[in-house]
Amino acid sequence: MWRDSFRLQIFCLLMAGLAIVVLVHNFFQLEHLDDDTISGSNWITENNVQHSLSQTTKTTRKPYCSYKQQTLSKREQAEQESLLAAILWPKPPDGKIAFVESTDPAHSDFVIVKPSRFFKVGDELEVLVRVKDFQGKPKQYGGDYLQARIHSPLLKAGATGRIVDCRNGLYKVFFTLLWPGEVKVSVSLVHPSEAIQVLLRLREEKPDRVYFKSSFKSGRYSETTECNVCLPGDLPVCNFTDLYTGEPWFCYKPRKLSCASRISHAKGGYQKGLLTQEESLFFQSDVNIKRPILSSGPDSVIVKPKAFTDASSMDKAEDPTVSPSGFYYEDQWRSRTHWIHHFNKSDDITKCLQGKVIHLFGDSTIRQWFEYLTAFVPDLVEFNLGSPKNVGPFMSVDLKHNILLKFRCHGPPIRFSTVFSSELRYIANELNGIVGGRNTVIAITIWSHFSTFPVEVYIRRLRNIRRSIIQLLDRSPKTLIVIRTANVQELGPEVSLFNSDWYSFQLDSVMRKMFSGIAVHFVDAWEMSLAHYLPHNLHPKEVIVKNQIDAFLSYVCPLQT
Repeated sequence: MWRDSFRLQIFCLLMAGLAIVVLVHNFFQLEHLDDDTISGSNWITENNVQHSLSQTTKTTRKPYCSYKQQTLSKREQAEQESLLAAILWPKPPDGKIAFVESTDPAHSDFVIVKPSRFFKVGDELEVLVRVKDFQGKPKQYGGDYLQARIHSPLLKAGATGRIVDCRNGLYKVFFTLLWPGEVKVSVSLVHPSEAIQVLLRLREEKPDRVYFKSSFKSGRYSETTECNVCLPGDLPVCNFTDLYTGEPWFCYKPRKLSCASRISHAKGGYQKGLLTQEESLFFQSDVNIKRPILSSGPDSVIVKPKAFTDASSMDKAEDPTVSPSGFYYEDQWRSRTHWIHHFNKSDDITKCLQGKVIHLFGDSTIRQWFEYLTAFVPDLVEFNLGSPKNVGPFMSVDLKHNILLKFRCHGPPIRFSTVFSSELRYIANELNGIVGGRNTVIAITIWSHFSTFPVEVYIRRLRNIRRSIIQLLDRSPKTLIVIRTANVQELGPEVSLFNSDWYSFQLDSVMRKMFSGIAVHFVDAWEMSLAHYLPHNLHPKEVIVKNQIDAFLSYVCPLQT
């Protein structure tokens, strides 16, 4: 009998211990997961206080924008302040500015400084841009966003210029003359300074102007709700903040389903009516968006060859701040920072990539690399993963030469058609799962889908990616990592409010600063799209993509010099 009593005591102790374990486990889950993964009757508000449904009417909730609630170390805070200071944009004078007083590219002009002087390859060409308003009056302040390039159409040559805002209605543009012959200058007004102030306001006040949606499903019943980094109003939300990176993401909670029943993510749409009638005048396609500014004198110079020097023998040192980073000549990109081999035959690419695993992470602009390589290399065959078209993930395999090529889109915000929730991965987390080594190649681009958010959201994402890159290089120093920069695109009144080149330029500037000083390489898609003669396109044409691939593969298989 005493044995039965002893067994009963042991059993009671075991049950008590198990109850404690379950209690601790449940508490841990409550701390680290959104409530609805445990129970369908709770949600998390801005200050992470949990409420039951009976408290709904008592809860007031401010718009949730997590970038304002970040906890940063002193170093991170200093870096963020430095980055934001570096992209500060000159503002017009205080007060309302009438449309007729805004910048008019048709009244503005540029002049080449000393156009008749003797120029040779390697010299600097200076251009002065003078902006005026629609009344023909000189502007007295800066802040216009300009783009400029030099080009020789017959040679299919082109390069970008460096623009300096004098903040008094004058702009200086400096070009390095990199090839001989007649070289023409082109300057465009992308946005007047008055439009930039509208874009700034939208970025800060309307971070939800592109909205997203998720589908939730259980059995035959399904619901769809809106999602974003910032959700206005006081409705209950599902908290899908990533546990490892802390990247925030929220969806309004379905009425009947739990948050755990989410099955997909997709672009929802674009908010309308963002501008006042007066503001809309600053965004007119044939008036003040990407319009040429013409020369009031000669618009070209003659450049002589550089005597006794072969330009190809110049030393090259990779530096993301070199301007320009390269130039086109006969439709081929010639980098000034690293040696480029042009992979014109599929066999050359196969030989370069043999035995390698190539990971492509990002948006549709790096998906173009996957599509180009899969189409151009005959033995690289796409393996059908059943992924949605244009979304991925995608994978191509060359079994004969042991090549594996993979593409995966970055995590939210991503403006793709339906992506399965299980396939929504953050680049930082994916990098943490890669062993790396001399046969591992990684290429990353991330920019376009962040243009509607305050820059702090983008800085957080890059900081997480950078941390994972550094950890990967620490454990596998031979891993090759390449960053593809942003690129310019065609703009109209509506696209400008969501994806303006000005937004992209700001993000690209931040990215270059954050990744400088670590062992990554850059493919300068920005200059490669801006310097080319083809019309601007969010998805550059094949000749530009081919040059990007050449630059990328030249890091994978560097020329012996």
